[in-house]
Amino acid sequence: MQRRVFLASGVAAGLLGRYALGDEVVRANGFWMPEEAEPHQRSFMQWPVNREVHPDRVFLEMLQQSIADIANAIADFEPVVMLMEARFAPQARRMLSDAVEIWDIPTDDLWCRDSGPVFLRNAAGDLAVAQLNFNGWGGKQTHAHDGEIAARVADRLGLPLIESGVVGEAGGLESDGDGTLIAHESSWVIDNRNPGLSREEIEARLLSVLGARKMIWAPGVVGADITDYHIDSLARFSEPGKVVIQMPEAPRRGDPWSRAAFETYDILAAATDAEGRPLEMVVIPEPWDTRVTSDDFVASYVNYYVCNGAVIAAQFGDAETDAEAEATLARLYPGREIVMLEVDPVGEVGGGIHCATQQMPAV
Repeated sequence: MQRRVFLASGVAAGLLGRYALGDEVVRANGFWMPEEAEPHQRSFMQWPVNREVHPDRVFLEMLQQSIADIANAIADFEPVVMLMEARFAPQARRMLSDAVEIWDIPTDDLWCRDSGPVFLRNAAGDLAVAQLNFNGWGGKQTHAHDGEIAARVADRLGLPLIESGVVGEAGGLESDGDGTLIAHESSWVIDNRNPGLSREEIEARLLSVLGARKMIWAPGVVGADITDYHIDSLARFSEPGKVVIQMPEAPRRGDPWSRAAFETYDILAAATDAEGRPLEMVVIPEPWDTRVTSDDFVASYVNYYVCNGAVIAAQFGDAETDAEAEATLARLYPGREIVMLEVDPVGEVGGGIHCATQQMPAV
């Protein structure tokens, strides 16, 4: 399996211009993007069905089972909505717990972190959805349905859809919920998403629509995977002022990922957040003795999902690092159950549990 198979879609989804820029709406209503560990109303996920994206029927069924396993695990702790076209519901229901609700919103693929709704909240308890204009990671994959998901969910929930003025994915940034964002330039300052926009312009628009005050950039890696190196497979906020990052033992010759990991670590370790706090760096080691050994397999412990009362994370068959990752997550999230799942098919198509989920904040 390739790292999220590149499938040219022709013209990007092109939602820019459908909605007015949302700067004034965000400022006037005090919206911000909460940190993931704050309480949720529910979780959203997407059912993968597109046979152009996943032509192998047997593998697609394995992938669907992994998505069901993630949804069922989360549903033990909070409500889960699985998005899919209604005609796929009978087959999906055989894999999904009765606790998982199905909404008739068509999907192509599973990456709800990127194409799903990015929720904002304010102090009054109002919610809105930020429109990041998903375009298939720069037109690399078909997304006729996925490009419409954020708007369709906002419409079903009766929430305002606030235009960001940029094209990108929520997996390409991390919010601490307290004014700070971190991101790789490679997945934002790039012509396949935001042609003609400078880093400063993209930063200003992201800070505005997400209600944040400071952006910390690292270079990332362009073109080595379909996402152009999303930050959420490498580094995550576990709370304001604290970043958990997965690191190899040393940079590897000819490996852009390991070099970029050390580069990102150094930048974050030297940075301060919007409140002027130095960032405390917590390192999880990279697994090496994994069940799947292909070069493009994504084995990221930090691509976990925090839900009400639990952390849902992946294990990869390396007994030592699996145990160390579980122990580290338990220290970072005291009082939450740590649930480690075997979901290798998701790693084979280039992502993880966090990539497959999107939280709706409680109000």
